[in-house]
Amino acid sequence: MIVIIDYGVGNLFSLKSSFGAIGAEAVVSGEPEIIRQAEKIILPGVGAFEEAAEKLRATGLDRVIREETAKGKPLLGICLGMQLLFDRSYEFGDWEGLGLIHGSVRPIREVIPEDLKIPHIGWNPLIFKKETPLFGRIQEGDCVYFVHSFYGTDCDDVIATAEYGAELTAAVQKDNVYGCQFHPEKSGEAGLNILRAFCYDI
Repeated sequence: MIVIIDYGVGNLFSLKSSFGAIGAEAVVSGEPEIIRQAEKIILPGVGAFEEAAEKLRATGLDRVIREETAKGKPLLGICLGMQLLFDRSYEFGDWEGLGLIHGSVRPIREVIPEDLKIPHIGWNPLIFKKETPLFGRIQEGDCVYFVHSFYGTDCDDVIATAEYGAELTAAVQKDNVYGCQFHPEKSGEAGLNILRAFCYDI
């Protein structure tokens, strides 16, 4: 069973539907005991880092996530969910993350040309940086869908990047902890194949 963590800031319906499309059993829950019973965990997220991190702390789900990943349980963070895996974010302040991926989250405006729009919205090809089972069913150059204004940086665990006026972190992995800045559930067949790999190959 895969549990999609519900803490009030995720696009849960389309994500759950995507797992249904690949024949995977996925439930949406914010209950710690349900999450502890999961074989794998999905941490979704849209919106502001500060609010999302505070909701995880307020519900105690930050502790549950750390404990379960420490046992070796696979975790996939998506979009803001990936950013929450980092040590901290400088999104309109200085906020503490889960500390599962070492690095920080910073505005993409700091590194992209002034004439490019923010947020970065659209399809971009993936540039592979390291081998990973998460990409075992896709090829380098496959396009995925991004919507973001901040990116992970200062990180040794980058497994893929994408070009948007600069090479931006697209995905990370450290042991059993994975993260995608893009939305697999909105990325067509390539995105479904990434979810298939997480479900069946990891």
